[in-house]
Amino acid sequence: MTTLLLSLLLTLIQAAVPGVRPLPAPLSVARWWDPPPTPYAAGHRGVDLSAPVGAEVRAVAAGRVHYAGPVAGRGVLSLALPNGLRTTYEPVRALVAEGEAVAAGQVVAVLTEGSHCPAPCLHWGLLSGEQYLNPLTLLPRPAPRLLPHPVPAGG
Repeated sequence: MTTLLLSLLLTLIQAAVPGVRPLPAPLSVARWWDPPPTPYAAGHRGVDLSAPVGAEVRAVAAGRVHYAGPVAGRGVLSLALPNGLRTTYEPVRALVAEGEAVAAGQVVAVLTEGSHCPAPCLHWGLLSGEQYLNPLTLLPRPAPRLLPHPVPAGG
């Protein structure tokens, strides 16, 4: 039943939020979402996207700045979306202030040093209340493409 409810929630998320990449294409995932088995267990509650320090970070959807400031020595930006979801970005230097409205695709921060990755990366999270979700579900799924059928050698 839980799996069914999570699948339904993820489907609704994709339908309700137009996905904008938080970083320029192509996105390169350095570490995938790995939710913990229980709320307080170890896990990875977001995805790490490889990017150089100084990369522009964009709002993945329209919303309002929930928080912009330091957490445990790193700059964090949190955006509240109209559908009750919240996205988080770190380590960043926010270019917007708490309470400010932001548009989908707006540059809202700049990636800084201090990530938990071996190389610079953006940790991108998604929450529904206190429940962490896979932020990649906000992005539109790529359209399937048909590739040409290879011609056999000599024929």
